[in-house]
Amino acid sequence: MYANAYVARGTVLVDAGVTPMAIEAHRNTITHIILTHCHFDHIAYLPALQKMTGAKICIHEADAEGLIHDNLSLAMHFGEHSPGIIPDIILHGGEIIEGYEIIHTPGHTPGSICLYHNGMVFTGDTLFVGGVGRTDLGGGSLQQLVSSIRNKLFVLPDDTIVAPGHNYGDTPKSTIGREKLYNPYVGERAVY
Repeated sequence: MYANAYVARGTVLVDAGVTPMAIEAHRNTITHIILTHCHFDHIAYLPALQKMTGAKICIHEADAEGLIHDNLSLAMHFGEHSPGIIPDIILHGGEIIEGYEIIHTPGHTPGSICLYHNGMVFTGDTLFVGGVGRTDLGGGSLQQLVSSIRNKLFVLPDDTIVAPGHNYGDTPKSTIGREKLYNPYVGERAVY
């Protein structure tokens, strides 16, 4: 039901779609929760994860309002009062947090981001294994999504590991080179 979340280098939690139990071993080392975008499945456990870790919440400026708005969805879903999630760090793209470069990749949402470091990119719902994120939700744009992938992600080294926000492909992870060649939506064989 929820999205992939990753503990990166022991200090960064990428997205908050997992229960606190799933990251219990890292409760004292996580310093930042970086959200790839504000959709509910990627922030579902954010209040509990932030409370458990004390980590700073980071989100792109274009999705910050959506994060605050989705507090109502969180409260209704979990049946608890949510006083509001206020991000600690507003991202613009280009920042380096705990060694991860923040790459602004609008298209799935206006504030979608990816995180790149040392041969790995966490792509949220921008790029999947053999797919791309939806663009039919509020603020989505197919033209922006294709541009973000081709001009910001496909310039990374071909052996860069792609760790997506959902397991929709034939493998849980891929590489930039594989997606450039075979992704039917944005790869070399795609028709746009």
